[in-house]
Amino acid sequence: MTADDGPAGVPPLHLPRRARRLLCVSFLLLVGAIVADLVTGPGTTLSPILAVAPVLAGATTRTARVPLIAGAIAALAVGLLESTNTDLPTEVHVTALITVLAATFASAANVVLVAARERELFQVRTVAEAAQRALLRPPPERIGRLRVAVRYVAAAAEARIGGDLYAVVETRFGVRILFGDVQGHGLPAVETAADVLGVFREAARTEPALTRLAERLDAALTARSEDGRFATALLLDVPPDPGAVTIVNCGHPNPLLRRAGRVSDLEPPLPAPPLGLLGLTGGGYPASRFEPRHGDLLLLHTDGVSEARDAEGRFYPLAERLPGLPAGNPADLLDALLADVDGWVGPAGPADDAALLALRWEQ
Repeated sequence: MTADDGPAGVPPLHLPRRARRLLCVSFLLLVGAIVADLVTGPGTTLSPILAVAPVLAGATTRTARVPLIAGAIAALAVGLLESTNTDLPTEVHVTALITVLAATFASAANVVLVAARERELFQVRTVAEAAQRALLRPPPERIGRLRVAVRYVAAAAEARIGGDLYAVVETRFGVRILFGDVQGHGLPAVETAADVLGVFREAARTEPALTRLAERLDAALTARSEDGRFATALLLDVPPDPGAVTIVNCGHPNPLLRRAGRVSDLEPPLPAPPLGLLGLTGGGYPASRFEPRHGDLLLLHTDGVSEARDAEGRFYPLAERLPGLPAGNPADLLDALLADVDGWVGPAGPADDAALLALRWEQ
């Protein structure tokens, strides 16, 4: 019930298990109808039901020749039943044959139309994936003493890109990290994320103070006065040599530090607004610092993780579940975390995009 080969540019068709079962039941009923027609005698016929054969075949493929072949076999079966049901008028058999042919051509046309739409959607997804790779460039797995891993998961299966953003840049000041979430969804959020990432990648290499870097990002978003979008963000400055890590939190969920099996919430010294809203407070962005130790793991996340809900509406307890996840490779931890969130949310799936970035300090 899968089509491995289809028209160029159309991904293989994968039918859910329930759909395969329903199609199998339909085919069995069709075979049963033919057998019943053969044993009921020459005075009755069920041949018009053969018109469903090309329709069922069309549901299992993205190639028009499959329902055409099924329709040809069904037309031959109509001829076979005509030879056994000799007491019926010719008009009955002709009607059955016309019904089969009409269903065959309609099913073939539907397969062509669906394949064309899926080809177009597949191309759009491919472009979106390329855009995401250009916008959210995967960081190296290891930078000096740091092991780095990132994951991005869209809430909708059709999506490949959204407003969550991250960037890891090596500079003369150390490793600088931007991690954030743009308000809203869709193309406008992606455009805003692209603007923020572009400014960050340029300013991270030239701006000595992390707080000043945050202010430049805020100014860039404020300049987009036509949409008024804002973005929550975390900025990190990891020095090249052992030393304190600087964090500027711009209204984003606090990073979580796992140390020796315990998880702590790295709160900023003072609350600060998201990027694009600093002008409303008239203040600045405060910085906080912490001294990393060997084996420490720092987790940055968007609210698509911390606000994931189960069937009863309870938020995912990220800080409580984090200690029980794998402690070695950050990539393994993020994979286990996403699997745990999926189990918490259940079949409904996540309600928002989710991004994760993990840093682990090693020798």
